[in-house]
This record gives sequence, structure tokens and C-alpha cells, in this order.
Amino acid sequence: QVQRVESGGGLVQAGGSARLSCAASGRTFSRSAMGWFRQAPGKEREFVAHITWSGMTYYADSVKGRFTISRDNAKKTVYLQMNSLKPEDTAVYYCAAHVSGDYYLAASYDYWGQGTQVTVSS
Repeated sequence: QVQRVESGGGLVQAGGSARLSCAASGRTFSRSAMGWFRQAPGKEREFVAHITWSGMTYYADSVKGRFTISRDNAKKTVYLQMNSLKPEDTAVYYCAAHVSGDYYLAASYDYWGQGTQVTVSS
């Protein structure tokens, strides 16, 4: 059974940093593209970042230059380094495996984690 477990969220002051981790299970992790999404209260889940199995990265315009996605295939873990955090980054952050389709659409992903809350105070 494939599982994703996110960790690293919490309360952060505006301008601060946090690093999220997504530990995955399953034999195909190293060949899977992965993504981070977030969902704020009352809003739809939105794309944050994507990393291919070879390490190519893509970002939402709202986080470009502030967030960095990376992966460690030996540890079956994907990371999201978040710098210069803003109150509007407050959301539950989810990781998932890309299955098919456009990388920026939540419908293109499966095997979602339970999410981790990030709250940025002003």
C-alpha cells in the first residue's frame, strides 16, 4: 500500500522559514514525480510545486523564488523548503504522487498524504 506522510508544519512568523517533509512508501517512489499542494480555509486546493523523478522542478508563481522542492530518493522523501513566508501562505499542505496529466492540477495526482498545517502570523 502506498502512503504519504507529511510533517514539518507549525506556526511561523511572517518572513520566517519552514521545511516540510513528505515520507513515502512504495517501490516506485524513485520513478514517480511528486507534487505539493495547499488548501486554505474556504478555498480550493492549489498547486505549489512539482518535481520530476529526474529532479526538474516547477512552481506556482505565488511561491517562485521563495519555495524550493527537492527529493531524496534513497530516503523516499520529498521536501518543501519555504522561505520569506507570508500570511497568505497559511494553509494545509499536502504532498501526492503525480499519476498523469498536467502537473499543476490536483486531479493529476493520487496517494495524497493527510496534510500538515502551516500558519504564518503577521
